[in-house]
Formats: sequence, C-alpha cells, structure tokens
Amino acid sequence: MSENPAFAQIDEIVKGNDVALFMKGVKTMPQCGFSAKVAQILQYLGVEFKDVNVLQSNELRDGIKSYANWPTIPQLYVKGEFIGGADIVTEMTLSGELDQLFEEKGVKFDKARAEEIRAHNKAAS
Repeated sequence: MSENPAFAQIDEIVKGNDVALFMKGVKTMPQCGFSAKVAQILQYLGVEFKDVNVLQSNELRDGIKSYANWPTIPQLYVKGEFIGGADIVTEMTLSGELDQLFEEKGVKFDKARAEEIRAHNKAAS
C-alpha cells in the first residue's frame, strides 16, 4: 500500500474512526450532491462520522480512489471496511442492510429514523 503517499494518512483515518466518509466538501457544507446525500443519510440516522474533504489535496483525492480501487467519491468506510458510494449507501439504507451493518459493527444509529426513511420512500413510490 505504500506506493501512494496518501495511503498512510487514509489508512490512519479509515482505521482510526468507526465511520469515515471521504467526500467533496465537509458534512456541514458538501460540495457535490452525492457527497451531500450520504452525509445527510448518516446525519439523519444520528451516526457520528469523520468527514474527510478530498478537495483539500490532489494526493488525497487520487489516493482514496486507489485505496479502495473505487473510482468515485464519496466513499463510506465502517470499522475499516469499505462500504461504497452514494448509490450503494442509498440502496443499503432502503433495504435495511445499512441497519444490519451498523448493528453487526456496533455503530450507534437511530433505528426509528432508518424505518422512517423506508416508510417515506415506500409512500413516495
């Protein structure tokens, strides 16, 4: 993993935080719709997470894509495990898989709010 200088920093963030979101912007001011969507889901569910602004450096932005071998941002990590980007996180939220993942990994979240999202989505479709 040492071929990219940003890998040590990324590795430290991924392993040092229960939930880390590599995103464009920060959770209080996302700089792209996909990053905003994942940050909003996590915030609505009451999940504490580390937000990492990849726009701060090209090394970080390019490094995170290589780190997980995933070409897009945002990227969500839970307890060191790469979960995915906006589409995957949205699908997992709607299917209940995200709840299961948080429960398995011991990450605190608001289950009632997760169920609200699913109920609202069902009613809208």
